[in-house]
Amino acid sequence: MHLPVFRTRLTDLFGIRHPILAGGLMWLSDARYVAAVVRAGGMAFLTPRSFAEPDGFARELEKCRKLTGGLPFGVNLNVSKVEGHNLRLEAWLELSLRAGVRHFETVGRAPGDLIHRIHAAGGIAIHKCPLLRHALNAERAGADAICLIGVEAGGHPGAAQLGSLVVAPMAARQLSVPLVVAGGIGTGESLLAALASGAEGVLLGSRLLAAAEIWAHPAYKARIVAAAQDSSVVTFAGTHPMGAWRVLENATSREVLRREAAGARDHAEFADLVGGTRSRDHAYRDGDVERGMLSCGPAAAFCDMVEPMEAIFDRLMTEAVAARRRLAGLTLDMVSA
Repeated sequence: MHLPVFRTRLTDLFGIRHPILAGGLMWLSDARYVAAVVRAGGMAFLTPRSFAEPDGFARELEKCRKLTGGLPFGVNLNVSKVEGHNLRLEAWLELSLRAGVRHFETVGRAPGDLIHRIHAAGGIAIHKCPLLRHALNAERAGADAICLIGVEAGGHPGAAQLGSLVVAPMAARQLSVPLVVAGGIGTGESLLAALASGAEGVLLGSRLLAAAEIWAHPAYKARIVAAAQDSSVVTFAGTHPMGAWRVLENATSREVLRREAAGARDHAEFADLVGGTRSRDHAYRDGDVERGMLSCGPAAAFCDMVEPMEAIFDRLMTEAVAARRRLAGLTLDMVSA
């Protein structure tokens, strides 16, 4: 659906046709994925942490610029809690600005300095966080928009304990900047529900994992297409530096849960399962979906085929329009009521 259907402050802020952002997927958020989302009418963010060296990230920025045909795209800047993991943050920001990027997704604590520098370069920043108090702090720090993550989100939902459609009306009543919600959203009906709840857009991650433009192995995408509503599990509640981690249920996540149940708490006790590039090398590259911690939420259950990103967006917007019409048909005549 190439024409805009919903206009919100988010679509105006990012200059996009549809109120849909796409998550910065670790290892998977490359130029092809980001450009596909942008061409489909949304906004997506390259993830610098997916690249071993700044030069590799710089090449991907240039590739993305060419694939988008000059349309704006974004970059994810994650301020890690882990000591020593932010040494390249400055380089990533500078490379992004040099490449003409002005749309940023910030993640992590105390984003004020980062947002100030983005603004000084003429950019905009949406801050992604799990709790309303964090969102209010980020708004005071100058964030142009806020993305709040519900407990259903794949990956690291942080300390979020509420669902996205509970968070949305709570946050919409207190924030003045545009609100985006994430977690468990995989249909047009979900998009419409988020808008009705006070959000001005949604962020998708798990729903896009089987997109044709995702570079991962066909066996991995087949596993996503086969996912059911209960195919994800929450691990590391209280034992991981980044907090709880919602992942696809597989041999690795089951072993993590077994060790947790046996009393393991130190991160070193899980290093052989979760460290380094295991998910990238075994599952995404080689198709061994039983190895690695594969970030994924229940919205993957809505992936019923491998299809181009544009087809996914078209389906989402068609579903949202149909849901809006159905609701209009439920409207009572106020005189006769």
